[in-house]
Amino acid sequence: MSQAQRTERLLNLLFVLMSSSRPVAKARIRQALDDYAASPSDDAFERMFERDKEELRSMGIPIETVEGSLGAGGIDGYRVRGDEYALPEVRFSAAELTVLGLAARVWEQASLGPAARSALRKLEASGEVVRRDPAGVIARVTTPEPAFPALLAAAQARRPVRFDYRKPGEVDAAPRRLAPWAVLARRGHWYVVGQDRDREAARVFRLSRIVGDVAPDGKDGSYEVPAGARIHDVVQSVADRPQATAVLQVREGHAASLRRRAQDALAEDAPSQDAPAGAGPADPATGWDTLTVRYGDDEVFAEDLVGYGADVVVREPSGLRDAVVRRLRAALQSAQGAA
Repeated sequence: MSQAQRTERLLNLLFVLMSSSRPVAKARIRQALDDYAASPSDDAFERMFERDKEELRSMGIPIETVEGSLGAGGIDGYRVRGDEYALPEVRFSAAELTVLGLAARVWEQASLGPAARSALRKLEASGEVVRRDPAGVIARVTTPEPAFPALLAAAQARRPVRFDYRKPGEVDAAPRRLAPWAVLARRGHWYVVGQDRDREAARVFRLSRIVGDVAPDGKDGSYEVPAGARIHDVVQSVADRPQATAVLQVREGHAASLRRRAQDALAEDAPSQDAPAGAGPADPATGWDTLTVRYGDDEVFAEDLVGYGADVVVREPSGLRDAVVRRLRAALQSAQGAA
């Protein structure tokens, strides 16, 4: 049985116990829920019902056992008093409703889109006015990685998976078996973190390096996320880990943030002047400094570098230089088209 089916049964049991002011007999509960009615024996139903009842109680739901009128005549039934469990009415301010509208739009194109739209409809049905595009802002979470839907569904269902993964700098992909804990975005990339079932250790995989399809490798609900697992910290440590070195030439007096990141800055004692137009790597004698900077990903770092315009020239590596040139050419073509 999947985790979703089990969750639905628990919710249905809660609804049954809250639907009546009088205790609900166990026989009535068995008739009302399909999973209970389909139990092959009385013992199987008793075990399932007791597990579900205790799980609801562990969540803080006050299930009351009502004994017979004389106190020793058995159990009349079970109930959940609405006044003990019901939450007070929830109201949202205009600012909070705006944030909720934006959050729903963020996931509109992703696999959580139906759930987000359903939540908005319920808010609007209650009379709330939800602004979905305040001040012309349109938020989106883009998930171009083919592996994203399968991994997100697997993490939610606690379902192990298998896939082929190509490490940076390697040509061939290797098979991996993972119990996914969560799918997260960091610095423009999507990652899945979980327990590597072959290496028996926590591992992080970037979705863009997964080759082919993600396939199930076990049953739903077959594992749990370890208590105290620092998922965000694990992903951050991998996503922020420097993997390459860039040699940059930076115009003197510019790009202060790059200078802070530099491992080695060699300032030349030469008069400051502009580099020749159209020049490649500038001569330090013209007033440029050479910086050596560690970074994690060509595409992500290129996004930062193009913001400095003509004040930064990439000398090495060629992959980073190509990524910057490609963005600059696209910007030029866009500007020429607008003109």
